[in-house]
Order: sequence, then C-alpha cells, then structure tokens
Amino acid sequence: MSNSNAKFCHSHLGAQEAGRRELIFRSLQSAQHCLENQDYGTAYAHYLLVLNLAPELKTSVKETFQFTLFKWAEELDSLARIQDLFNCYEQALELYPNDEVICNSMGEHLFRMGFGDEAAGYFHKAVKLNPDFADAKENFYRVANWLVERWHFIMLNDAKRNLTYLKAIENAVCSGCKTVLDIGTGTGILSLFAKKAGASSVFACELSKTMYELACDVVAANNMDREIKLLHLKSFDIEIPKHIPERVSLVVTETVDAGLFGEGIVESLIHAWEHLLLQPKPKNQDVNSNNYGQVIPASATVFGMAVECKEIRRHHRVGAQEVAGVHLPHSVKFFSRMYAFAGSEETVEPYTTEKLSRIPGGYVPLTEPFQVMTVDFNNLQELKSLAHGKSWKLSQPVTEGGTLDAIVVWFVLQLDDEHALSTSPSEETCWEQAVYPVQGLSDYSVKAGDTVMMEFCCQDCYLKIQRIAFLTSECGMDCSDRDDTLSLGNEAELCNALASLQTTSKQDGKGQVCVLESTEIALLNNVPYHECFRAAMGEVLSSLNPSKDLESMDIDRYGSGVDLQESQNKSSLDVVPDPLYVLDVSEGFSILPIIAGKLGPVKAYSSIEKEEHQAVLNVISEANNFPKETVEFWLSHLEDENVVLQRPKSDKLWSIIILDVIETSGLIQEEVMEKAAISRCLLQSGGKIFPQYVLVYGMLVESQSLLLESAVQGTEPTLGFNIAPFINHFKVPVRVYLDLSTLPCVPLSKPAELLRLDLMNPLLNNASREVKVQICKSGQVTAIPFWYHIHLDEEHSLNTSDEFSHWKQAAVVLDEPLHVQGFYLTMPAREEDGMCTEVAFHPHTIQALGYVVNNISKKTKTNIKSIFHCPP
Repeated sequence: MSNSNAKFCHSHLGAQEAGRRELIFRSLQSAQHCLENQDYGTAYAHYLLVLNLAPELKTSVKETFQFTLFKWAEELDSLARIQDLFNCYEQALELYPNDEVICNSMGEHLFRMGFGDEAAGYFHKAVKLNPDFADAKENFYRVANWLVERWHFIMLNDAKRNLTYLKAIENAVCSGCKTVLDIGTGTGILSLFAKKAGASSVFACELSKTMYELACDVVAANNMDREIKLLHLKSFDIEIPKHIPERVSLVVTETVDAGLFGEGIVESLIHAWEHLLLQPKPKNQDVNSNNYGQVIPASATVFGMAVECKEIRRHHRVGAQEVAGVHLPHSVKFFSRMYAFAGSEETVEPYTTEKLSRIPGGYVPLTEPFQVMTVDFNNLQELKSLAHGKSWKLSQPVTEGGTLDAIVVWFVLQLDDEHALSTSPSEETCWEQAVYPVQGLSDYSVKAGDTVMMEFCCQDCYLKIQRIAFLTSECGMDCSDRDDTLSLGNEAELCNALASLQTTSKQDGKGQVCVLESTEIALLNNVPYHECFRAAMGEVLSSLNPSKDLESMDIDRYGSGVDLQESQNKSSLDVVPDPLYVLDVSEGFSILPIIAGKLGPVKAYSSIEKEEHQAVLNVISEANNFPKETVEFWLSHLEDENVVLQRPKSDKLWSIIILDVIETSGLIQEEVMEKAAISRCLLQSGGKIFPQYVLVYGMLVESQSLLLESAVQGTEPTLGFNIAPFINHFKVPVRVYLDLSTLPCVPLSKPAELLRLDLMNPLLNNASREVKVQICKSGQVTAIPFWYHIHLDEEHSLNTSDEFSHWKQAAVVLDEPLHVQGFYLTMPAREEDGMCTEVAFHPHTIQALGYVVNNISKKTKTNIKSIFHCPP
C-alpha cells in the first residue's frame, strides 16, 4: 500500500472514530435531557444506541440504564403495550445477561401477567447470580409455593405410599404390561418405578412447565433419560403415532386429590381408554396382559361420615347475631364459598380440605363411617356414567347427638388386587380429607336416632353433595332398615319425608345471601377482635372530644340512632359537632366501620370492594338504625383506587386509620411501613393508626412434621431414587397456614419476644435485633414458629395464636437442624418433713435469633439472619 493510501485509511478511520465518539456523547446528553423531562421511552432508545456503540460504557451507565428501563416498562405496562415491554427487557438482557436486578424485574412483570413458569425461571436466575438478593429470593419463594405445591414434599416423603405404588406397578409389568403411560407424572417417580420394574417403553406426560422440567432433571439424574420419554402435554393432547407409537398396556396415575376426582382422573381415563390404552382385559379370563390394557389405580371406594367440629363451624357459619354491639340481621344469610346454592355460575370446589387428626379442638363422629360410592377405573362405561353427573341419595342413622357441622369424605385407592392406600382420618397418610361444611339449615342439632340424608353427584370433575338434610326421629319414620338409596317405600312417602326435612336447598326468598371466604367468616366469629377494636377506638374518639360523652351526644346524623323527634326538641342553640373521620383499609369484609359509627359523631369509610358486600354492609347499617351517610365506601370517592390513603376532605384529617398488618397466612403484610408512613401524615393531632405496634414472638421447636412438609428427606422415602435435590430446589424457608395448637412438635424453649414493629413511632424499630432464648429441653431445633401480639394501644391487644384467632401461624424451617442440650442436676430424693428435693435445671441459650426487618421503608419481611448455639 502506498503511503498516500495508508494516510487516507488512517485519516478515514480517525474520522469514523471521532464521529462515533461524537454520536455517543450527544446521545448521552439527549438521554439525560429526556430523563429530566420524564420522557423515558426516548431516553431508553438513546441508551440502547450508546451501549451498542460503546460496550465499554456498560459499567458506568448501568444504574441509570436500569432506572430508565424500569420507568419505561412501567409506562408500557400502564398503556398495555405488553409486547413492547418484553422486547425492551429482552434487549436489556442481551446487553446485561448476568444482571440479577433486570432478571428479577422481568420476572415480576411476567408473574403479574400470569406467566408463572417463565417468571420462576428469571427469579431463579437472579438468585443464582446473587444469592443475597433479598427481593429475588422472596419472589422466587412466592412463585415456588405456587408452582410446586407443598403436598409434593409430603407425598414424596410418604414411603408407604411410594412402596405400595412400586409393588403394584411391578405386579402389572411382571404380568405382561410392558408399555406404560404415566399421566400427570409430576417428578417422574412412577415412571422410574415402571422402568425399574422392567417395562420396555415408558412415556410420561406433564402439563406444568415447571414440573415437566423438574421431571426431566430427575430422570436424567437417575440415568433413565434415554429410556423414559417425557411429554410436555396434557394427556388429552397426546396423539398416536405423533407422540407415542401405539396404544399402551398400562396407565399409571395419581391424579387424585382429597375428594378423589378433583384433579380430573375420570375425564382423563375416559380419554385414555378411548384413545391411548389397549382394550381392557376380559373379566375372569387368564390371558396375556400384554395384549390388554389396565389402569393403576384399579378402583376406589369413597367413604363419608357426619361430624361435629367447632373449628369447621367457625370458618363456615356465622354464630352470633350481635358482634361488639352491632346487630347482624336475620335477613342476611352468610355462607362460605363451599355453599352449593350461593348462585355463583363459576365452578367452585365444593369442599375444603383438613387433616382431621390435627384439626384444633378435634371432632366428634355423629354417624358411623358409610360407603358413598365405588368406581372401577378399568371400566369405561362406568366412568362415562359417572361423568354424566347422575345423582344418588344416601341416608345414615345418627349414632351420637350433637351439632351437624360437616360431612367428611375420604377414600381407599385399590391399586390392584393386593395393594391399597387409605386416606382415612385414622391413617397416617400424606393426604388430607375432604370436608363438606353443612350450611343453610335452620337448626343443626341432631340426636341419636335421627337420620342424615344426602344427595351426591359427580359434576365438573368434583364429587358434590347437592343436598344435606336430616329427618328427626319424632317424625315416626323408621329409616334404620331402609336401603341407602333413600328408598322410602313409595313416591308419596318420599315426598312427605322430604317436605318435613331441614334442608340446605330451601331458601325463604326474603334473605340476602352474602358469600364470604372462610377466613372472613372466622373473622366475623372472632368476638375478642371486635370487642378489642371497639374499646380502643372508643378511647381515641373520647380523647378527641374530651368535654363530651360520646355515647350520649346528639349524633343521629352520624349514626347513633337517637330518636329524630328528641333531637328536634333540643335547643336550637345546641351545635351538632363535626364528625370524626375513621378509615378502615383492612382487607376483605369488615364491620369495623359500623362499630366505629356507634361510638359517636363519626363518619366511617369502608374499603370493601365487592358490590354485593357493600350492599350487605348497607343492610347491616340500616338494621342498626344508621342513616346512609354514616358509613360510606371509600373507593367510590377515589379517582385512583391504587392511592387509597388520602385525606377524607381537603380541610380534614383522619382520626383513626385501620390497617391490615398480618396476613391470615401468618406473615406480615408487604409494604406495611410504607402505608404506616403515609397514614401518619394523614392523621389529625391525637389521631391513631390501628394497630399502633406489633410484637413478634417465637420459640424453638423440634418438629419432624415440619421437616417432612418442607423438603424431601434424602433418598430413603423415594426408595433409592435421586429426587430430593431437584424438588428441594423449590422448598421455601417459611411454612405458612400452621396451627401451633395442633402442630406435632416438641417445644425446646419458652416463647420469646423477637421483634417490635411500631407503626406510630418508627424510630423505635431496630433494623436488626439479637435475641437470647433459654433452652428448656434437649433436642434438635428444626424450626422456629412465630406469631404476633397486635397492640391497638398499650391496653388493648390481640394474640394471633389464641383459640379465637382467624389468623394462622407460620414457622421458619432450618436448613440444618441444630442440636441443643439442657443440663439437669438430680439430687437424691429425701422424705424429710414429707417433701422431696426437686430437680435443679441449668439451661443453655440460643443466641442471635436474628429476625431482621429489611428495607423497612419499602417492604417488611421477617427473616432469620443467623442462629447459633452458645454454651452456658
């Protein structure tokens, strides 16, 4: 190359570089200018250009780029430009593929839009990139609870269940069933059993993306990825020969829930018999099973029992007609969502589930266990008949008098002729029982000799009780020797009997139905909760009107119910005081605004959202002689429902703001301190936030049950197969919805105060606190259950672990159990003066139960920071 050409090239390259730098400089200036003007979309475009032209600037502009991305994503989200939003994140991740903050934010957007599997992947990646990233860990735990339900751990730890399935599969394969389809494979354990038993071909399908990928990892880790074909499909979508080469000779499945049919086993097996299975083996013929199809489980028998149970009752029936001075009118009929005749068109699971052996207060059987039905999973016609939803009737004599609270249902799963699994309350099993609460009767009392009558059907993939009733012994009808199908002799006799029944299917036509969540009904039944609020609110309102007796003031306009004529007879010089403003932003159905309205000249605002619940609160207000304007619905006054915490009027402030601090699951609500900070700015002088502060209590326990419910314990329960490391990746450190009164555990310490969370005086909060706890018993610390004392003020508090509580409790489960020991010194027993020497006790301590409140201005979280053993 000539010198002139070389000079030209260098000059040209120099000019290009100078032009690149100028463009980068101008783009950075433009991006900054756009940010100042909150033009995030244009700023984002400029930063993309800069980072593509100058990758060396990635580190220096990273934080500003993240901020711009997140603000632009919020704007796109509000405009419903979803595809543009995800395009932006994909571009950002191309530039910063290992940025945990961007991964976490991408996951949050995906989760809000219902893409749980995809969100989990981004949260998981963020945690892997930075194991100390608290927000990503919390998000992953939340998604893990949703994607991999906790029963997977309990089921895989049930060695008896696993061994029974293994033996039944071995029998089928040995008898000639060499091609196997595992429907709803989950972790793939039944497919592993089939391959171990000697099946020549094993196929497995799983609809959940998370569980499908988990099963792929499990199968590969057990060196069977070439022998088991996994399909990310619903069984209804499997086609021959596209997905499997031909019909199989054996289908194995455990798509059963506590109510047997709730996971769609009947519908999936009908499809399997019609499209995926060989024809069934002829009855009573000894032929080669390889030419015929069969299903494991082979059949099931469903059993039921009528029970009295106070715990079930308080979650599904409102027991009082008056709560803290508020009358609940008979015209309002409260039902839980399990009530079959609540008028909802959506398919609602008709039962809840309980581990009856651990239900608080126990239960009393009112009848003997009775057989509800049987189903043969190897009989296609029987399955089709069941799916058509034809109902049948049963009657059962009452053997023990009491209150009819529920029909409890369980089943025996017959895997084959030799092997069965029972989910009975008396069995130690991974299954819970299905509970059908009894609602809508005018009287729930039964006595020995009465007859409980039920009408069952299978509909919408559920076993439903369409009608529950009872026939009293005074009717003179002897049902004890009659057939279980309610054959009462003739049609006229049947009609007369049904007409005399107390039945859930009857409505008087005058009542207003109010369907609540079971926790909302339990809250209405929580009398100490409402009495406590009434007393605490009364003191605040009295202090703000020190010269007046609130109960005797003329406040008819605000809801006292004072006679209007009496008010008109008062002197015209009397001045009606301005009302005090109370805002209830607790979640769900709440009557606290009405309680506040009875305490004086109060204008109470409710944050109830559902129109049907607002209508019911209006009915209750009218029944308590409240004028309409006493209680109003706050959300109807707001332009933006996301900004609930605002002034009642431009010139007014709140006297009381009621916040939800504790979730019914047993955890502290998110963003509590942020809400409290806003609330403090909206209070009049002397006004209060309820609660004013919360004390967190905890204790050390040894609980094998919590370990089994939180993680798979090695390979022993899974019969040597390597599953634990993969499923345990989805374990979470906190178990929620616990009831400490029945939790199988051994307390190793006394309860201790772990943390104070002050909403009125945040300066009293510590970001970190070290606690020393005395050990009162030797053992292995496996978990730290915790609960709350909710202080409305210094005198009035609620304990979330007491017997009336509508809250459940939670527990931190340790990754590794910690051995602790208490030293006992035993002195020789003496009988001098009729007394014996007692045992002297020298306890160890556990130091640093480090409950930490992270990012207290944004979210409130209770975490174990560290826990270690300290010698005495």
